[in-house]
Amino acid sequence: MASKKKTPFRAGFVAIVGRPNVGKSTLLNRVLGEHVAIVSPRPQTTRTRILGVHNVPGAQVAFFDTPGLHKAKGALNRRMVETALSTLSEVDAVLMLIEAGTGPEGRVEVGESTRWAIEEVRRARKPAILGVNKMDRAPRATLLPVIDAYRGLHDWADIVPFSALTGENVDTLVQALVRLLPESEAPLFPPDVLTDQAERALAAEYVREQVMLQTRQEIPYSAAVEVEEFDESDRRERGGLVRISALVVVERDSQKAIVIGKQGAMLKKIGTRAREGLERLLGCKVFLSLTVKVDERWSEREGALKRFGL
Repeated sequence: MASKKKTPFRAGFVAIVGRPNVGKSTLLNRVLGEHVAIVSPRPQTTRTRILGVHNVPGAQVAFFDTPGLHKAKGALNRRMVETALSTLSEVDAVLMLIEAGTGPEGRVEVGESTRWAIEEVRRARKPAILGVNKMDRAPRATLLPVIDAYRGLHDWADIVPFSALTGENVDTLVQALVRLLPESEAPLFPPDVLTDQAERALAAEYVREQVMLQTRQEIPYSAAVEVEEFDESDRRERGGLVRISALVVVERDSQKAIVIGKQGAMLKKIGTRAREGLERLLGCKVFLSLTVKVDERWSEREGALKRFGL
């Protein structure tokens, strides 16, 4: 009797790409079950490439969450788009995200910027899946027109509707991606590796997330955060404590005033929310000290971009 053929192990890299604010970071966090990529309602929240490693039986998927693809203006935005495009050449497969839903009278209009993003995916010559996100917000009857409108724009390996917010159909999406990965003798990363983001870098991102969430539309994307101190000397003593000092950098005095708020109320709120998230992440108490500084036009200077890891 012939022995049953063993299913090969698969492992590889997948780039999550798409227009700004289509749910790339929300999807990564949902798949990993951890908050490794910051999220806000504002487009272009993600500025750098973030690795997230997901293990399933018989496979390991190394996701790259990337900045949103858009026609960039300004040095900061150009750097973000360059990061996303360069990632396409380094992966085994691509997950292109769009949003479910139709326009007036059920029409599906694929904008020029989205067509440009799809063309960049085509140029990468990698197997690609189209993920139709936010299916929880769209009536099922509107999904077919969306799928039909995008089906002919690229030779998709698969088209999968899902919801990053609720998790609906996310497992199906992951399994579709696994089928595109190459066979591998072993995982790419040890099973306990979740991300390549150091805790110091995650601390800066948690603070920046709260700056964006708490100030809403008042503060532009030129706000940045630099961790000046990350002291773990008492992490294993006194019940566990990490001391973090971070600098919030903006480009104008008016922005500084907004971040600080009346009698420091806004900065205190930002610090409290960021500290709560960091304590969940680090598994210990956190003492977080924040200061705000004006650095005019930092987002247009090469040296400043490098300073903030961009």
